[in-house]
Amino acid sequence: MSQNDYLRQWLPRQESYLHHLLDREAPPEDRRCIICEQDGVYKCQDCLGEPLYCTGCCRSQHRSNPFHWISQWNGRFFERSCLAHVGLIIHLGHDGKQCPEVTDRWNLFEEDEPEDLLEPEDLPFVSGPEFQPKENTMVIVDKSGVHRLEIRCCECPNAMSPDIQMFRHGFFPASFNRPKTVFTFRVLNDFLLDSLECGTSAMNYYSKLRRMTSSMFPHLVPDRYRELMRVARQWRQLKTMKWHGFGHRSDNPSTGELALFCPACPQPGINVLLSEDESLDDWKYTRSFVMDGNFKAEHLHPIKPFDEVWLSDGLGFMVGKDRYKMHLAEAADTVEKSSCNNHRAVNQANAARHKLESTGIGGVACARHGCFVPHSMVDFQKGERQMNMDYALCEASRHNMEGITRAVTFYDINCQYNKHFRVRVDRSRFLDMAPQLTIIPGIGLWHIHGHQDSCYVRYASNFIEGIGRIDGEIMETLWARLNLISPAARGMSSPHRKECLDYQMNDSNFCKMIRMKRTLCRKYKLARNGISESGKAFDRLDEAAPSHLKTEWLARERIAQSSRLNDPAAMDEYEINIKKAPSKKEIELRLLEEGNARNAAPSRRSVATWISTGLAIEEAQIALLIEVRRIGRRSTETQRLDIARQRDRLQGQIDGFARSALTHLGEGFDADDEPEDLNVDILDDLDDDPADFTETSHTWTNSPELTVIPLPSNLGVDRCRRCMAEDLIPLEMSLREGQANDALHNLRIYLCNKAILFRTTVRQAKSQALKTRAWSQVTSVQQAVSLHASIYTKTRKQMMKLEPGQDQLQKYKPLLREQLKISTAVGDPNARGQRNESLAWFWSVEVDLGGPDQSWNEEFYRVHWLRAKALRDRWREEMILVKLEMDWTCKFFLWKATQWGDHMQESLEKRLPGHGCYAGRQSRMYSLLAQDAQAAFQDLQNVLIEAGDE
Repeated sequence: MSQNDYLRQWLPRQESYLHHLLDREAPPEDRRCIICEQDGVYKCQDCLGEPLYCTGCCRSQHRSNPFHWISQWNGRFFERSCLAHVGLIIHLGHDGKQCPEVTDRWNLFEEDEPEDLLEPEDLPFVSGPEFQPKENTMVIVDKSGVHRLEIRCCECPNAMSPDIQMFRHGFFPASFNRPKTVFTFRVLNDFLLDSLECGTSAMNYYSKLRRMTSSMFPHLVPDRYRELMRVARQWRQLKTMKWHGFGHRSDNPSTGELALFCPACPQPGINVLLSEDESLDDWKYTRSFVMDGNFKAEHLHPIKPFDEVWLSDGLGFMVGKDRYKMHLAEAADTVEKSSCNNHRAVNQANAARHKLESTGIGGVACARHGCFVPHSMVDFQKGERQMNMDYALCEASRHNMEGITRAVTFYDINCQYNKHFRVRVDRSRFLDMAPQLTIIPGIGLWHIHGHQDSCYVRYASNFIEGIGRIDGEIMETLWARLNLISPAARGMSSPHRKECLDYQMNDSNFCKMIRMKRTLCRKYKLARNGISESGKAFDRLDEAAPSHLKTEWLARERIAQSSRLNDPAAMDEYEINIKKAPSKKEIELRLLEEGNARNAAPSRRSVATWISTGLAIEEAQIALLIEVRRIGRRSTETQRLDIARQRDRLQGQIDGFARSALTHLGEGFDADDEPEDLNVDILDDLDDDPADFTETSHTWTNSPELTVIPLPSNLGVDRCRRCMAEDLIPLEMSLREGQANDALHNLRIYLCNKAILFRTTVRQAKSQALKTRAWSQVTSVQQAVSLHASIYTKTRKQMMKLEPGQDQLQKYKPLLREQLKISTAVGDPNARGQRNESLAWFWSVEVDLGGPDQSWNEEFYRVHWLRAKALRDRWREEMILVKLEMDWTCKFFLWKATQWGDHMQESLEKRLPGHGCYAGRQSRMYSLLAQDAQAAFQDLQNVLIEAGDE
């Protein structure tokens, strides 16, 4: 049943539930104490069933539950009260009984701290137990609220100091000589968990406690917000030290030792124990890193930086401050202009934020499992600079990597960042990286789309040998947990903020660790399916490829892979190596450089970019028009909303383009003048019937996909001359040539893809499911063919309006429907009868190879074959790595279990029973994790093997 079904079942019961809820407000008719059957005047809201007690029984029953809230019957209703008013006193020591020594040795209230100052108008003009706290009561902050109870310490001669007595009873004192405020361990644990999971700030959490204490007058509840922040820091530090075993060691923690790391990454001496014939040089022991920055984790300048106390500087994930500051002081702040699409992280690296001490954080995590690397997180001062990330990467490379010689790094700007990384490391006194460590740069699959085309084959994970299947984007998912606390940490002191970030990252790694079994099981299933599907796809291509060509392709692949580190351009072997005609981007760049070289007037300096923008708008119009026709009249609400959003976005672009036309076309042009001159219907450029469109577009007036924008080709040569804009005509003609070149290039690519799909997938699909999937792929490619064919047709039509020369007319011929069919010359070089068949004219436009028939086919087939082989190889590597990671995870848990077992034995020998019990509990936890993982991995492999045998 759905959730709504349950709601429908409950609706008829709603009134009954409401009456029973109100019935709980009244006492039973006899109003008897459930213990002694005397007059029951107190009801406990936290005891099960809200029983009634007399005064004496209420006091005796709550000695072990002193933080329950009670209500007193006043004759008409139950009125809020507290356990202090029934005489409850918390005695420390002697099993909760009063100390026999009455010496008043610990007079905690001799120098009473001042009460919270309240404005006269805030004081209540009512009376009642809720507003009459008893004298000599202590403020006790619990997860149930803020209580005021009397605490009496043991006064025996050998008694510990009051703060230690309180601590041993589960109270953390806010001060240490005469503490008058304490926090229960329960409330501290609850606050830390709330902070981890919900991002709750100390102020919001304490505000909740005040409302739980008094819903009517929360402002009268003692304010201990600042004390909570301080005590929570101390508690967090104690818990972290305890978790990492430093209560069982005599030494102090050093760099990164209060941080948990990934159980599935290879860590020599921990989960990797090599035999004599094995070596860490093997590709299987490659450590994978992902690097990224987070600009939401800002930090304001601290108010009193000279008065800060550091509890764990550099002991967790954030790097130690002193050495990092020295590195920044000496590192050269070189500003490198990116050569790759003006990437933001490089070109805006020095964006300063004067009100901020830190503009964000950056660091390193393991790329395969998403665990933060200890002592590898750094603060940014002026954006994401290379000097920041250099330090983070070098620190990450030192964590449990002794003997490992190979690491892969994924970074969204690796094509720029990695160029001079080793030079920067060698020059610095504070960057320490093993010289034998080989760094292999990569870029995440999502970020690589923002780069120039060549970056894909040079840095995408699909083409990096020995790393399996990694998308390189897992760091993006990790920031979400840190962003929960970023708003609260923004105004903290520097040490407090770093402690909170460390704690959050430690918890993130812990959650990854306990879920590693599930993660690796999922990876194992994906790898098994990936091997099967990629193997079949490659085999289909491999069977049709001639043996002599495969031998050549394999040799070229080995050269490319071996040369990759020193020359990333060698990986262009995985790209189509056919010389392209100049693209629109290349022509626009040339025109801009020419304009700057001759010091063109301001109105003409950016005209090439303006025309290029217009061409892009036309392409968007065509794409939207095709999409509208594709969905037809039977469109869903989601599809109509998507179309409406696209139209709104496109209309905004058109409006901006029309406004800027006045700058470039001069005063003689008016966008609103003679609109009929611009009323040119682009429907004729496409093969569809215009009636089909009008039936699906009747709800949208003045559709932006039909709007003709004021480009010179739409205005006409004569009108451009009247507007004194005749010089724009050759500029548009040049850019139109680039646009036509791009459209024809994309057309050739998709036609080849379609041909190869028919040859290797459609014809060989045996089951109906495979045929459906194959035809879905073909349909997607066909849509791309239609788009680029339409763009070319539109472009050529506009070129004809600009009075092209004879060479241009000869080069850019009309595109006919029959020329877009798959030719056997493209699809199968060995097919019968293809020897005398020639390809259409656009296959040989600006192609710098021999005959168009064989060159295009062979080149496309080579790239498809190499990429299919790379995908198959990565999936095979993935299976090997996942099996190893399963083994490494189990060994990590067993190593931790053994480590804690040794601590337990040492504690028992030293007669520290509490230390021994905790170590035994930790050892048991890791033993159970190991057993659970081993059983799950073995069961999964057995099930899949049996399924495969069937």
